[in-house]
Amino acid sequence: MLILGFESSCDETGVALVEWTGDAVPRLRAHALHSQIEMHQAYGGVVPELASRDHIRRVLPLTRSVLEQSDCSLSQVDVVAYTRGPGLAGALLVGSGVACALAAALKKPVLGIHHLEGHLLSPFLSADPPQFPFVALLVSGGHTQLMRVDAVGSYALLGESIDDAAGEAFDKSAKLLGLPYPGGPALARLAEQGDPSAFKLPRPLLHSGNLDFSFSGLKTAVLTQAKKLGEQLSARQADLAASTQAAIVEVLVKKSLAALAQTGLRRLVVAGGVGANRSLREQLNAACNKVGVRVHYPELDLCTDNGAMIAMAAAMRLQSGVAQPNNDYSFDVKPRWPLQQLAANPV
Repeated sequence: MLILGFESSCDETGVALVEWTGDAVPRLRAHALHSQIEMHQAYGGVVPELASRDHIRRVLPLTRSVLEQSDCSLSQVDVVAYTRGPGLAGALLVGSGVACALAAALKKPVLGIHHLEGHLLSPFLSADPPQFPFVALLVSGGHTQLMRVDAVGSYALLGESIDDAAGEAFDKSAKLLGLPYPGGPALARLAEQGDPSAFKLPRPLLHSGNLDFSFSGLKTAVLTQAKKLGEQLSARQADLAASTQAAIVEVLVKKSLAALAQTGLRRLVVAGGVGANRSLREQLNAACNKVGVRVHYPELDLCTDNGAMIAMAAAMRLQSGVAQPNNDYSFDVKPRWPLQQLAANPV
């Protein structure tokens, strides 16, 4: 079975083809991705209307590219999958509209997928896929969550950010330091040149006794420190970047270990754009190795939003029997859609 997946939840247009055969783990045949970073740099952030228009321009050329890479034709596609939510409403409508129109034209079934479930299952595309059950740390631009994952579609929320997500903390702190958009990767690169102990920054909720996160206070502390430095900020920029990253990473690592201890599970999956952060990977690997826990990540090129994770999630939902594609080509999108609702109300 061949599943064609579309991702258009924010500022990346992704298309991919995943093959699922019997009980074997679904495999990626081809994927193509276009990032809108360069377009949004002039505005210092994502402009939703521009994002939607760019998805319209990119989605069909990317689809042709995927079919050419995989040496497949549209007629060979068995199921069309798309990101139903969460995300920017206009951007989601582009991918949903194209996917459902294409499926209708081909007379093939269609399946809407939860964006975060795509991230959560993306490590199954790696050379070292995990096994159920596991604890998942979802760290993206808009979400920071710890989930217990017992099977496809069986997700229990353990903790989440009550304000800014980790990705937002990276991006907003970077902006305070005068770094260009996108700020998170720029801050991480600069941090490699700095001293992570140079500034004493808060680790919000580190000792809260629960698994929730809060990063808005850290952002305020970075702003305060930047103002104190004044004209000296440029000279101490790398140190402040390193100290900021160290604070975020320490919270993520310790909360992840607490989630593993609370559940008794011995496997951790890390997914989402922040999961590509080198310092986070190094510290998680070291900490988990000490307590005998396996850590799994998606491949680096599949950490950000992409069509491969959507096609993979669709294949795994079909394989496990928790979802069935349908031939109802009407659609809606869900800009706000908590992942735990998916377990209670399957697509």
